[in-house]
Formats: sequence, structure tokens, C-alpha cells
Amino acid sequence: MRRDSIFYKLFQQSPSLLFELLTEPPENAGEYKFDSVAVKEPKFEIDGVFLPPENAGAGVVYFCEVQFQKDEKLYERLFAESSLYFYRNRDRFSDWQAVIIYPTRSIEQSDLNPHRSFLNGGQVHRVYLDELGDIDSLPLWVALMVLTTVEETQAPEQARYLLSRTRGELPSPQSRAIIEMIMTIMVYKFEQLSRKEIESMLGITIKETRVYQEIKEEGRQQEAANLIVRQLTKRFGELSEEMRSSISTLPLPVLEDLSEALLDFTSMADLQSWLAAL
Repeated sequence: MRRDSIFYKLFQQSPSLLFELLTEPPENAGEYKFDSVAVKEPKFEIDGVFLPPENAGAGVVYFCEVQFQKDEKLYERLFAESSLYFYRNRDRFSDWQAVIIYPTRSIEQSDLNPHRSFLNGGQVHRVYLDELGDIDSLPLWVALMVLTTVEETQAPEQARYLLSRTRGELPSPQSRAIIEMIMTIMVYKFEQLSRKEIESMLGITIKETRVYQEIKEEGRQQEAANLIVRQLTKRFGELSEEMRSSISTLPLPVLEDLSEALLDFTSMADLQSWLAAL
């Protein structure tokens, strides 16, 4: 199960999630951006980096490592990469910190002595998911992280519980994002099952999934484009194939603006000018 990719999807959806794991998050935690960065000479890429807003002066950069397998040189690599990236970008950042997420303490590398200053100095934060508490007592986004560690025998029940909480606590756009993440986690956990079987296991209807929402949105866009083409044809005559194609590719919000603007058009030249101004 590729848990690291799941966690990075979580961080992309909600960058402030990382700071819910820390006792002293930065005041501007909600403005951080999650990204991956590359460092040249030597060349390597750091997958999980939380960058402070560029317009707020020098800030603290946070490095995140999701570690679900034993790596006896994890800290050697993490501290080398983090220190080098901080050195290369010293003018941009005032400090750096690192967060390592483990499922349990037993996964941590054995020899910690060479890194005692970092590990005991408040610059490095180690999070053990099995010590965060029960899923029903955690914030939803944090509970999703813990769901990745739950045994298969308990995972369906815990996932259904989180789905129930999601529907009850969050508005539609946010709830769909969490529902999709729960589905993703369960697909990874139960690789032998189809998506349809997992939806049945969790009691999810297709209407709640991201794919359905995208199809629904696409259908609305196409209906709006067709309606506008009919209105323009009725007023100004048959449209060229190029003009039809241009209108059909406009996103739904732009089509909604066009449906109002065309009421003031007196010729095809007005339409062409309006489209050229986009």
C-alpha cells in the first residue's frame, strides 16, 4: 500500500493538516503551500515540503517525511537534504523544521544517538499515528491519516464511521474531497476488490464520488454551450464551425457570463469582441 502518496494527496487537499499534528504551529499555518522541491549538485528531490507565503518575508520551511517501512539511514538522508536545501535558499527562509510521520515507534530507525541534538532540540517532530488516539476523537483530516494504519478487519467499520461524520459535519465541496480520500485509502487497502465492491462495502452511491461530480459538471457545461449556440443562431444566423467550437470549450462560469452579455449584442462583431477580450 503506497501510504506516502495518500498522505501527500491529503496535504495537497489541506496543507494546514500538517500543523494540526504540532503543538506549536506557525500563526500563518493556513497560508502555507505544499510542494516538492529539487536541489542540484548533488541532484535530489524532496517530496514533502511546506513553503511559507512568499509575500510574508522570511519564514519557516517545514520538511515532511511519511515513513511506513524501516529505514536505518532515514535521518542521515533527511537531515542532509533538509540542511542543503535550507543552505541553498537561506535568503528566503528564517528557519527549518522537520516532521516525520510513523505508524508506530517500532518503524523508527534503531541508532538515534548521532542525531540526538536534532531529535531532542525541538526542531524535529516525530508523530506516531497509533498514539494520536481513537479515530472518533480526532479531527476528520487527522482521522484519515490514522485510517491508513487500521487493520483490514476494522477498516470498513471505521471508514463508514468517518463517512457518516463527513456528511454530518461538512458542506458538500469539502465532504466530497474527504469521501474521495476515504475511497482512495480503501482501494489501496483492499486491492483485490473493485471500486464498485468497495462502494458497496461503504454504502457510497456513485453520486457522492468525484467522478460523478465531474461528469455532472461536464453535462451542465455542455447544456449551457448548446443553449448559447441556439440563442446566437436564432439572432444572427448560422455560426461558423470555428465559432461553435470556441463556445463549446468555454468553462461553465464563462458561459454563464456570456449568456447575460449576449442580450446586449447587436451583431456577430460584438460576440467576436467579447470572446477576444477573454
